[in-house]
Amino acid sequence: MKQALITGASRGLGLALAKALAADGWSLLLTARGEEDLFSAAFDLDARAIAGDVTDPTHVARLAEAVPELDLLVNNAGGLGPVPLPNMAGYPLDDLRELFEVNVIAPLALVQATLPALRKRHGAILNISSDAAVEAYEGWGGYGSTKAALDQLSHVLAAEEPDVAVWWVDPGEMNTGMLADAVGRDEASSASPPDAVAPSLLRLVGSRPASGRFTRGTLE
Repeated sequence: MKQALITGASRGLGLALAKALAADGWSLLLTARGEEDLFSAAFDLDARAIAGDVTDPTHVARLAEAVPELDLLVNNAGGLGPVPLPNMAGYPLDDLRELFEVNVIAPLALVQATLPALRKRHGAILNISSDAAVEAYEGWGGYGSTKAALDQLSHVLAAEEPDVAVWWVDPGEMNTGMLADAVGRDEASSASPPDAVAPSLLRLVGSRPASGRFTRGTLE
């Protein structure tokens, strides 16, 4: 049975993708910070769960130890940064450092920890990106710069790890708590629900294209 590790799996896109993979017959290890929602999701999906913070090296080590062989790593967990979204001229630098820790350093740490397991199975890495990585939106500079860094990190990983597929994917706007925090619930409610996006990611995983950057539009 194929094995996937999904971060940020207690809600939003992480949970939606976990549901899609479980329905497709995958065995799952889920992680997130919120224990109650995480363990509820794991129970519903007959999955394993380890609660914790992906910026904690001890937690990353526990996750890696739990998957000695791995077919898919999904780096979905991430942060938005301070809200209201600040312009770059006044962006609090401590907050920016923390955001890079969550959105860039933590995914790389988990990749490093699980690469031996991924190499064994010629597995794949799916890093969740954003259009803010490539477009200039007022107020989104902090978040977008972390996603741009994650894109480049993914691109280089793809060149260095030819036996592991590496995909960095912009899933488009989704009606999630993160988007609501950024733009308000009314505007966020007009975006696609995560459950509508997950099938596109499932097709990506199933078709296993060459490493690269994808958007939801290119997967439909």
